[in-house]
Amino acid sequence: MGDKAQTHHPGAAGRALTADRPASVRNVVLVGHTGSGKTTLVEALALTAGAVNRAGRVEDGGTVSDYDDIEHRQQRSVQLSLVPVAWDGIKVNLLDTPGYADFVGELRAGLRAADAALFVVSASDGVDGSTRMVWEECAAVGMPRAIVITHLEAARADFEEMTRICAEAFGGDDPDAVLPLYLPLRGPEGPDGHAPVTGLVGLLSRKLFDYSTGERKESEPGEDQLPGIEDARNRLIEGIIAESEDETLMDRYLGGEQVDVKTLVQDLERAVARGSFFPVLAAAPAAEGARQGLGTVELLELVTGGFPTPFEHPMPQVTTLDGRPRELKPCDTEGPLVAEVVKTSSDPYVGRLSLVRVFSGTLRPDQTVHVSGHGLADRGHEDHDVDEKVGTLSMPFGKQQRPVTHAVAGDLVCVAKLGRAETGDTLSAKDDPLLMEPWQMPDPLLPLAIRAHSKADEDKLSQGLARLVAEDPTMRLEQNQDTHQVVLWCLGEAHADVALERLRSRYGVQVDVVPHKVSLRETFATRATGRGRHVKQSGGHGQYAICEIEVEPLPGGSGIEFVDKVVGGAVPRQFIPSVEKGVRAQAAKGVAAGYPLVDVRVTLLDGKAHSVDSSDAAFQTAGALALREAAAEARIHLLEPVAEVTVLVGDAYVGAVMSDLSGRRGRLLGTEQVGSGRTLIRAEVPEFEIGRYAVDLRSLSHGTARFDRAYARHEPMPAQIAERLRAQAGDEG
Repeated sequence: MGDKAQTHHPGAAGRALTADRPASVRNVVLVGHTGSGKTTLVEALALTAGAVNRAGRVEDGGTVSDYDDIEHRQQRSVQLSLVPVAWDGIKVNLLDTPGYADFVGELRAGLRAADAALFVVSASDGVDGSTRMVWEECAAVGMPRAIVITHLEAARADFEEMTRICAEAFGGDDPDAVLPLYLPLRGPEGPDGHAPVTGLVGLLSRKLFDYSTGERKESEPGEDQLPGIEDARNRLIEGIIAESEDETLMDRYLGGEQVDVKTLVQDLERAVARGSFFPVLAAAPAAEGARQGLGTVELLELVTGGFPTPFEHPMPQVTTLDGRPRELKPCDTEGPLVAEVVKTSSDPYVGRLSLVRVFSGTLRPDQTVHVSGHGLADRGHEDHDVDEKVGTLSMPFGKQQRPVTHAVAGDLVCVAKLGRAETGDTLSAKDDPLLMEPWQMPDPLLPLAIRAHSKADEDKLSQGLARLVAEDPTMRLEQNQDTHQVVLWCLGEAHADVALERLRSRYGVQVDVVPHKVSLRETFATRATGRGRHVKQSGGHGQYAICEIEVEPLPGGSGIEFVDKVVGGAVPRQFIPSVEKGVRAQAAKGVAAGYPLVDVRVTLLDGKAHSVDSSDAAFQTAGALALREAAAEARIHLLEPVAEVTVLVGDAYVGAVMSDLSGRRGRLLGTEQVGSGRTLIRAEVPEFEIGRYAVDLRSLSHGTARFDRAYARHEPMPAQIAERLRAQAGDEG
């Protein structure tokens, strides 16, 4: 770490792209809210490590974070991107994730691929609720974490106060597990009264690291500077010793023994690697023309010295294709090949590109692998087991892809031309196919109904949508059989906007967004009878069929029940199925507002036939007419789908959420406490009222709540709403 007082000269090491052993790899995901400075920090780290030149450009003239034109247009990250750098012989795979809640699927993919996380917190914005939730997720699986405070150049930015806020937000019952390793040094005040941060002081080493010239320079602090750091230094030492595996160290320290700095650094690194101590650092981008940004050397030393190697990453559950567990050694480069596609994208130059994390074995170009994809059929992803030949292996630098010769267990790599592999799929040896347990994907709960803009778009729509959902498993494609709509289920409005733009710009498909329809039903509220008479005579064969039916309501979920009570052969036996077929065909079309009829018993009571003119078609028509006549006499209910909704929300927002659900015609079923400060609310809400709930709940809870929904049943809707829908159906008709 920085307190080792090393000086690094990147040189050619900054260009190293291929790791030959897992111990020389670090996989780090950057987490933080939108605008916290994650992408800027990645670029600063790449500059310090020598991956880019002083102007922050790679060899092709772009920046190291150049990846998607949509990101440039929207001025924010919308997808996971990989930036590899090298530091002191260690390959560091930096995984930059979007901070906006709509792209949490990209964040979860980054968490799956990483072994440790850097939480990036803006000194001007603080810690938001969604960042706290991700911290809790990482804590649940024991992922090592560190905190980087950015935007120290902002007016009123206070590193010490932000460190206190982070300790309160992330420390839980042990705020002393969240402590700074360095304190920022400020230069002279400028004309605006603001003193810029020009360097850092290492609390363990008592060294000054001056960045004011654009390159890190180490020096000894003046006597007047030391007293200001002693309280923070003593607290850090006590925090490190409290996490030490040497149980005698605290007693010796309290007894006045001077603990060697080397021992403290080793204990610190071990505590960070096992996820029990969370250091706080500061960082800032390099000034124009400078070679190093503030705190970037210290951060790279923390990552390479304190973050765990892939050996320490728990192996996800692996099974054979028939579900039998398979035990594998973690990160065995000579073991069976097991790799996972954590992201799928389309590159304008090389076509489909798969970002892969290798968990076991070694992946090589031109190798034939088995692709297994299970478990996402409900989102429009087909299960598949197929052999594919691996194309070129490469590492990204901006819009360039630089070829590599192999990827060992623990490393990340981009694989070209895997035509069938999708995000979440497992790659394994073709003669030893295996399957990894998929990571948890958030459910898309915002519907986006679309239709092709033109006939030319219609021809390309199916393929474009298939490629879109193959890249993004947080998107679900639905071909609704009731409403005949194509629906893309997304995580939010920004997610939907990106999907539409990708369809247009990447796949050449223009679509129109149309109002999303809810699957309604109709049913009889009262018993009724109907007579269907279909009698026509015009030269040659005529048509003759008469039937009389009775319709009565049934309990919800009963469907359509057809009963034959004809006596005396009034309707010949061969035509009774024809009547039923006509009744069911009319029920599917609806009898009042054009929605399917359900939950009724239709009883055929009587009828008449003609020896010559009766036919199957005639009795089908008579059955349909009889059902329509019965509907004209009865009171018809429109049935709307009701969803069972569960909302997990912070206690501070429980009242607002419950009040909002009641305003949506919701029935509250109960609440229960979940952990500390969270409440689970259960309610039943008509689906008409929750079409945009994914957006509204986020606004209501400031991004801290999440919800799930599941179909419960159809039930009668209020009369005034039903009348309005009937009127709309009449106007459209």
